[in-house]
Amino acid sequence: MTDELVILDGGTGRELARRGAPFRQPEWSALALMEAPDFVSAVHQSYVEAGADVITTNSYALVPFHIGADRFASEGAALAARAGVLARAVADASRHPVRVAGSLPPVCGSYRPDLVDLDRARVVLEVLIDGLNENIDHWLAETLSSLAEARLAAALTAPTSKPLWLSFTLDDHDPAQVPILRSGERVALAARLAKEVGAEALLFNCSQPEVMEAAVREARSELGAHGTIKIGVYANAFPPMAADTEANSALCPIRKDLTPEGYGAFAAAWQAAGASILGGCCGIGPEHIALLRAKA
Repeated sequence: MTDELVILDGGTGRELARRGAPFRQPEWSALALMEAPDFVSAVHQSYVEAGADVITTNSYALVPFHIGADRFASEGAALAARAGVLARAVADASRHPVRVAGSLPPVCGSYRPDLVDLDRARVVLEVLIDGLNENIDHWLAETLSSLAEARLAAALTAPTSKPLWLSFTLDDHDPAQVPILRSGERVALAARLAKEVGAEALLFNCSQPEVMEAAVREARSELGAHGTIKIGVYANAFPPMAADTEANSALCPIRKDLTPEGYGAFAAAWQAAGASILGGCCGIGPEHIALLRAKA
């Protein structure tokens, strides 16, 4: 990676729903992967056309929590491989260089550090890593709500020798508070862990944009202004979620102020604070990514 700004893609699930792909609970974004993979390719392509340098595999919902334990046992590996193949094909066909990030989700429920079960998570992540590995350029362990999840992802991906990006979701109920993970752990500790495990990048995702700048500043302070670990942000477009809410339990309302221009103003502040990787999470679409690209 260089010091140049890297543009990520935006949210996948919301974009699939917007395009009319098969979409329902409990399968969420995995349903299109199972029943209509062309929609998944089209979403990847839309972000490439918007100017993304990185697209993320549609593997976030490939967990028993969403597709069921029996289906995961019988189809999880094949579905993970399909997610990798779809993203790789779009990236390889791009007119500009595009990397593929292998999404490793929170296995036991988004936003819920209280539900983290490392033994359960290990079994699921091993299947996803094995299925995705052939077609991805780096790992993206995302929406991590605790340091324990990050340590496990680092340990399991290390044998692949592929770069690891760690992305944490933040407590976003009070933008004025010291930035913390949803577990209550400080962002500075997440930065120290990123150094400890040799992560290539430390990101913050799936939280309100208002809490991201302070997190970037604390991470930059811990990592040093000229550190080798890059910092990134891809926020969501939702109002604050209750502490006992899963991030994808329903189609949450989208904030009207987070137009591409409104989101772009936040992104400019994150970049000024030290972020060199910018993208979007739930509710942030190709039009937002196109603006980030135009202003890069």
